[in-house]
Amino acid sequence: MINRELIRLKLVQITYSYYQNGSMNPAAAEKELLLSLSRAYDLYNSMLLLMVELNRMALRMLEMRQSRAKRLGDENSLSTKFVDNRFMLQLESNKQLQEYRDRQRFDWADQEEYVRSLYSKIEESEFYKAYMASGKDSYDEDREVWRLIYRHLICNNEELDGVLEEMDLYWNDDKVIVDTFVLKTINRFTPDSSDDQPLMPEYKDDSDQEFAIRLLQKAIANKDYYYDLIASTTRKWDIKRVALMDRIILQLALAEIISFPGIPVNVSINEYVEIAKMYSTTKSGKYINATLDNIAKRLIEENKLIKNN
Repeated sequence: MINRELIRLKLVQITYSYYQNGSMNPAAAEKELLLSLSRAYDLYNSMLLLMVELNRMALRMLEMRQSRAKRLGDENSLSTKFVDNRFMLQLESNKQLQEYRDRQRFDWADQEEYVRSLYSKIEESEFYKAYMASGKDSYDEDREVWRLIYRHLICNNEELDGVLEEMDLYWNDDKVIVDTFVLKTINRFTPDSSDDQPLMPEYKDDSDQEFAIRLLQKAIANKDYYYDLIASTTRKWDIKRVALMDRIILQLALAEIISFPGIPVNVSINEYVEIAKMYSTTKSGKYINATLDNIAKRLIEENKLIKNN
């Protein structure tokens, strides 16, 4: 689940903190990086468990309504379509998710008030009403309603962001990326998925974790060299006057471009330009793009960089 995009974002955050706090302890920064990446995977699992808890809330609400109807002598039976949703039953019984839940202290059941509020929004949604009113009975429909719930009510949810911030300071910065992986996970389920259906692994392979550690090490160890490259490109602009966030983004980008020749230069530049747009000023994207492009071209001309596009 942890991909290069998320790793680069984390590296920018950790490197910024490294210089801001003045600790200058590379080993501590590396440990913080791995912890931060691990927390992103925790968030992924927690979002899957939130869906499971929402379904449990649906069951509790149904049982309460059934009990009330029985007391009132109402003969009309209440639909169990939502709580019998086949995709959700698969997710709830998934062994990998159950093992994760058993290892954690956190439980969405402790956030009952918020879960109930969110479930109310589900019942009010047009896609839920259409699902419940549909005469269809298909697995695809069962899975699709949960995809819609996640996409429209859990993604970009400011109230949920507040809950997550109280639970873990790392999570808010990760949620946009994590949401894409939750949606991919939903789409991977099929009618034949068993309890052993694999969820996203923490890392696709060991190379991604190695990439994260090595890039952080290179960025910190060779900072002066990267700053000299930046200063030589911006002769009319003192490097110290460049915003700290811009310097860090350039520092990490140059570390990647120089130390990882297997990654095309244009890919690295584009990735860090996008990060600059997220974390720095409105003009930073163009500045970083031009600076990196100029440095890369000069290094290639001097045969100090092998261009791999």
